[in-house]
Amino acid sequence: MPDINDFKPEELPPASKLIRSTILALFIAAGLLVTVVLPAEYGIDPSGSGRALGLTEMGQIKVSLAKEAAIASASTVPASPTTLSVAVPAIVPTLPVPVHVPEDVPPASAPAPTTNSHETAISLEPGEGKEIKLVMREGSRAKYSWSTDRGVVNYDMHADSVNPPRDYHGYKKDKGVASDAGELVAAFEGSHGWFWRNRTDHDVIVTLKTEGEYTELKEMK
Repeated sequence: MPDINDFKPEELPPASKLIRSTILALFIAAGLLVTVVLPAEYGIDPSGSGRALGLTEMGQIKVSLAKEAAIASASTVPASPTTLSVAVPAIVPTLPVPVHVPEDVPPASAPAPTTNSHETAISLEPGEGKEIKLVMREGSRAKYSWSTDRGVVNYDMHADSVNPPRDYHGYKKDKGVASDAGELVAAFEGSHGWFWRNRTDHDVIVTLKTEGEYTELKEMK
């Protein structure tokens, strides 16, 4: 095996060649960062090559899933209950008054649940999210269908209870969906509905149609 002392200084590569090799390696690393790492991990594509390779969409999905998980985690945090001070009036006992009900008069039937129907259009800019809720009693039913005019959205179908502590109930959710339809059965008394977010690079209009046993349709702020 040759001894290191056998090499002569003139046989070693010149310093200028080593500097050029180092600069070339730095340019290659920067190119990989811009064309591969940023699009695949963060959805950032300054050169446009990540979209051509399909890496930008993968990075945007990763970022979208992280943000949706943060929203779902924040929705599950119960709000602090509010204590109300109510003056209780004194109870004065009274004697029952007999009431005569004719035998030929049928008993009054329970009132039918309120039925409503709406068609609502929601415009979403890139990155924007909006929420529509139906106010329903426990066990009430409502049919629904929604679709986008173009492109896809991420959505979370869930409910919030009106009674403290605030309860969160998830029905279903998905990402990259253009439409959905079915029947919503209220798990408890409260607000039930949908949260949509536009993760595309263009405006999207979501059209929601609802019909069933709910007293109000409202856009949450």
